[in-house]
Amino acid sequence: MHNKIQIKAFWDSDALVWVAESDDVPGLITEAETMEKLIDKLHILIPELLQENEMLSTELQEIPFDLHSERKETVRCG
Repeated sequence: MHNKIQIKAFWDSDALVWVAESDDVPGLITEAETMEKLIDKLHILIPELLQENEMLSTELQEIPFDLHSERKETVRCG
């Protein structure tokens, strides 16, 4: 694995959680109440899932990833 992993996160306003998923890490879908907690979970899940899917090189010491987040809101006027 040589490129950065791309992860998409979006705010689920019904469940009030951030949801993250990635096509680069098979099986990755997780959620957390805050972005910080989501990132903490990703630090654990990414290497675990890559190892389970036999996509993790034994000499690899770090796994870079980009987290792209989106949150849509509305504002009431008046």
